[in-house]
Amino acid sequence: MSRRVLRVNELLRDELSFLLQRKVHDPRLRHMMTVTSVSISKDLKQAKVYVSAMGSEDEKQEVFRGLNAATPYLRRNLGPRLSLRHIPQLTFHRDDSLERGARLLELMNKVNSPRQDDEAPE
Repeated sequence: MSRRVLRVNELLRDELSFLLQRKVHDPRLRHMMTVTSVSISKDLKQAKVYVSAMGSEDEKQEVFRGLNAATPYLRRNLGPRLSLRHIPQLTFHRDDSLERGARLLELMNKVNSPRQDDEAPE
């Protein structure tokens, strides 16, 4: 992957995170969510935005409905913030890696914590 594509990926991730946290006032997007990564095509016309959302399955679906509804607004606001000739089409994809990581950490803590049965005085 070229250096420019990597820079644009990072720039898009940062700008989308800022816009979603500070500028978009859709109540569906008030759930805890994070833009984890962006993968832009080589021609810089398509961008896959990976988002991790916390909550129930219904809340996650609401977040993605909100993101899809906010896509034109996001593209319009990315224009002045980026130095790109064309603003890429945005598609949002679910990223469950943060939830899987939290679950794995929980399991590791459970395994490493001493059991109460083992600590009983004799």
